[in-house]
Amino acid sequence: MLGSVFHALGDSTRRQMLRDLAHGGRTVTQLAEPFTISLAAASKHIKVLENAALVRREIRGRTHLCHLNPGPLASAHEWLGFYEQFWTDRLDVLERLLRDADADPPTHDGDDT
Repeated sequence: MLGSVFHALGDSTRRQMLRDLAHGGRTVTQLAEPFTISLAAASKHIKVLENAALVRREIRGRTHLCHLNPGPLASAHEWLGFYEQFWTDRLDVLERLLRDADADPPTHDGDDT
């Protein structure tokens, strides 16, 4: 599941579509509008988002209305949160080492050769 979420998020067009959907439901035409892409290309992007369960599509006659499903984003955020903590811990250790090195400058024995 996370693999399909990160695949979907890997494209800037799809990320923008998700941002737009965060403000409410949009038709396929409305989602395609900011881009220089065809409705068929927009539908392919939406299909990737649907496969990742990030979007659900409601069909009203000939109109396809898309809605954001934020649940999978929460799972991705949780997964990334682990690595955020991992790197924060490593950077804290590096900062301590650098401060300790600055506090204890190396001594020279007077030999400049």
